[in-house]
Amino acid sequence: MPSPPEPEQVDDPARLKALTHPRRLRILTELRRGPATATMLARALGENSGATSYHLRQLAEHGYVEAAGDHAGTARGRERWWRLRPHDLRFPPRSAQSPAMRAQFDEFGRQKFQADLDLFAAFQAQREAMGDWGDVLPFSRGTLHLTREEAVRFFEDYLELFRRYWRTGDDVPPDARALAVRFIAFPIPETEAPVD
Repeated sequence: MPSPPEPEQVDDPARLKALTHPRRLRILTELRRGPATATMLARALGENSGATSYHLRQLAEHGYVEAAGDHAGTARGRERWWRLRPHDLRFPPRSAQSPAMRAQFDEFGRQKFQADLDLFAAFQAQREAMGDWGDVLPFSRGTLHLTREEAVRFFEDYLELFRRYWRTGDDVPPDARALAVRFIAFPIPETEAPVD
């Protein structure tokens, strides 16, 4: 079983900007379904293949996608197959980010939160048709009182658990489904009462 990817520190605003472009996010979403060519992605996204090729090259330059060979000899001519490159992105603390990095990180977070809300709405709309999988919604809310060091350790413990269950490709059992797993914890502003 392959190991999860090693953590990568992202502190270059240009690298994060490459990831927050709306078309590139759509390309990455499509590649989660499996390897594809620029032509296939263009068709799926209603774009032209020149645009998808350009965005794929930008994503590859920053390490988010990689060439997938000829995908078992199915490529025609110079057609190139692409796949997601597994990654574990980490970001420096906000106090250590440059103003440009902060602005890009805030945009990245905004886009990801919106995508998660949209994905959850799609799950709710299709839940009845999912059979037993419609019951799978582990959910927990709570308030912890932690020191800053404990908060860092808590997150590292979560990441260790996440990495324990990580798998890809041939290691994924046939009866497995992709689950969106999200973690967020933030200090409650002093003007707000803690809630559970």
